[in-house]
Amino acid sequence: MDCFMTSFVLFLMVLFPALCSSQDTFTCSRATFYGSPDCLGTPTGACGFGEFGRNVNGGNVGAVAALFRNGAGCGACYQVRCTIPHLCTDDGVNLIVTDHGEGDHTDFILSPRGYTKLARPNMAAELLAYGVVDIEYKRISCQYPGYNLMFKVHEHSKFPEYLAIIIIYQAGQKDVTAVELWQADCKEWRGMRRAYGGVWDMPNPPKGALNLRFQVNGADGQQWVEVNNAIPSDWKAGVAYDSATQLS
Repeated sequence: MDCFMTSFVLFLMVLFPALCSSQDTFTCSRATFYGSPDCLGTPTGACGFGEFGRNVNGGNVGAVAALFRNGAGCGACYQVRCTIPHLCTDDGVNLIVTDHGEGDHTDFILSPRGYTKLARPNMAAELLAYGVVDIEYKRISCQYPGYNLMFKVHEHSKFPEYLAIIIIYQAGQKDVTAVELWQADCKEWRGMRRAYGGVWDMPNPPKGALNLRFQVNGADGQQWVEVNNAIPSDWKAGVAYDSATQLS
């Protein structure tokens, strides 16, 4: 009988993770939170989003470990919900990845605002006391009603000899895996470097208004998206330029 019970427990230990990752495409993990004086995100996140990363999505943002994927995971959106029935809501929180971080066997380190959104009404303090909670998560499409895709010139850019950009307000569920600028005099596309996180850069960029294309990977495969005159000839550091388009 003891042998049977031991085998049964081992069977359940193997079965439960498989069930968790297959039900409605959710994956089991753990989550914690980081300190923040205003409960929002941090402007110094590893994705390079700056103030955008602090305020976007109402501050419901987070850092990830393996899901960071060398920066390709920056800007991805996830539904995260904790699994303590009396304490956690059914829907959890929809958050945006703005940083890289590793906790105690966690996939997510949430902003305080994002973490408390996991809790039922009036239960936030009790949830915070846990520190680390079991969760389940799945990737979802990002949505930015009223916003087009934008190309922000990073504050470290220096006109005209060094250009770094960040793609923000990217809707949908696709990763940016390459960015290129059109070099008109050579009639060729020049690849930008992923400097870090979601920041792409190039020394001595082409002169004039910049045509840009970026490669995205998603469930429906790989494609290039081209935007003409994406960045004006007199671009300025810290300014975000509207693409007048959006990914579906």
